[in-house]
This record gives sequence, C-alpha cells and structure tokens, in this order.
Amino acid sequence: MRLENTGIEDIIVDLKPLDHITGKHAFIRAGQWDYERVTYDYKIGSKEKNITYYIRIQGYALEGDVDRRNAIIKLLPPLLGKHYYPHGIEYGEEEDFPESLVERAHTLTAKVAEELTSFKKEVTESN
Repeated sequence: MRLENTGIEDIIVDLKPLDHITGKHAFIRAGQWDYERVTYDYKIGSKEKNITYYIRIQGYALEGDVDRRNAIIKLLPPLLGKHYYPHGIEYGEEEDFPESLVERAHTLTAKVAEELTSFKKEVTESN
C-alpha cells in the first residue's frame, strides 16, 4: 500500500543524514541497497500467525554512489507491506491493513520527513 501525503516523497537529501535520521526512528537499511537505490524498513510485529508488517522508505541516487556514501538521494512515497511467512512481502492495494497500523505508518514517516527538512537539498534531476 502506498502511503500518500506523508511529506517524505520527493525529499532530496544526502545519504549520511538520511541514514542517521532513519536509523534514529528504527528504520533499518542493512543490506537493502545497491549503487543507485536505498531501502529502509521498519518492522512491526503482529498477533496474526506468520504475519509481520513493514513500513518501507525507498529512494534513488540523483548523484554520487550509495556504496561510497556520497550519494544524494531522492525519496519515493513510502509503502506499507504485509509479510506472509515464508512467501514474502506484499505491498499491493488489495491487501487489508488495520486502520491503526496505517495511522502509525503515516505518523512514523511524517516524523522522519519533518526531521529531514533541515537537510533538504535543491538538485535538478537529469533523468
């Protein structure tokens, strides 16, 4: 499920403060990156058997290289997903999410967006 109007989409920011602020809010990047993209996940347990929810913040490099930690990242709209063990995570709109979970996801991503505003960069996209 795409989370709209969180304030995080289209923020352009250097990778280092992005890593710091997302980490401060328990979003984990871990091995979820390549040279041009980053993905941060926030894990939420569930009382449902074999179900875990994830809030995902994604972005891609406009300049620089994620591996060298000198990238300037443009963030995309965050996603809310449901992990079905052992099959994987589904982000589709047909998934059913508890309203309290959707509200929590909006609140968390809005907090990250608010903290990132002081690190925003102005970059002209060449893509």
